[in-house]
Amino acid sequence: MELNADFSKRVVVHGAKLPWTPSPMAGVDRRMLDRIGDEVARATSIVRYAPESHFSPHTHGGGEEFLVLAGVFQDEHGDYPVGAYIRIPPTSSHKPGSAPGCTIFVKLWQFDPADRTEVVVDTAKRSFAPANNRPGVETMQLFEDKAENVRLELWAPNAAIDLNLNGGGEFLVLDGGFSEGGEDLQPDSWLRLPAGAKMQARTGANGCKLWVKTGHLARTPTVPTPATS
Repeated sequence: MELNADFSKRVVVHGAKLPWTPSPMAGVDRRMLDRIGDEVARATSIVRYAPESHFSPHTHGGGEEFLVLAGVFQDEHGDYPVGAYIRIPPTSSHKPGSAPGCTIFVKLWQFDPADRTEVVVDTAKRSFAPANNRPGVETMQLFEDKAENVRLELWAPNAAIDLNLNGGGEFLVLDGGFSEGGEDLQPDSWLRLPAGAKMQARTGANGCKLWVKTGHLARTPTVPTPATS
């Protein structure tokens, strides 16, 4: 399966307008944003766990990165409430689920194969700080290495947000909204801009809170083979 698989193109998906598609596990549904592969895939999705639902134990050959949007995500390593940001590197395993139910924004098979860095951030316990040389923007750093920068951002109301994306970028609206490229993006809207793009966004009267990843689209995407998991 291929969905929004041309990383040289701008893509916008309004996640809140997509139907929920059942996964192979009962009670776990998803809204697919981009995907290369079938059940083992390089994928970006919004995933919803019904109460008392779970996946079987599994190993992430290409790593998993997620942000909890609602409820509480759980595995044998802990409970992760709204705002938790987790990076599970390649070769790690877990048994994910949720007793109360939850919704997460998740990216699979998008790590450097040699990456072994585990990250757990409770964003509710961190503060935003003004961004250097970016008026109207506050940031909260989640992860950074030589290939990518992951963060939360707050954009002020009625602000003009310009950003040169030499390595491309992805943006998921968490609260509020902004306009870009003639489109209005609201909560659960996802924007992907290719390497070399320039973002020219404008916020509304309520400003915007969003998850941001930049730099990673300059490298060739890693895609699982049928023999991997």
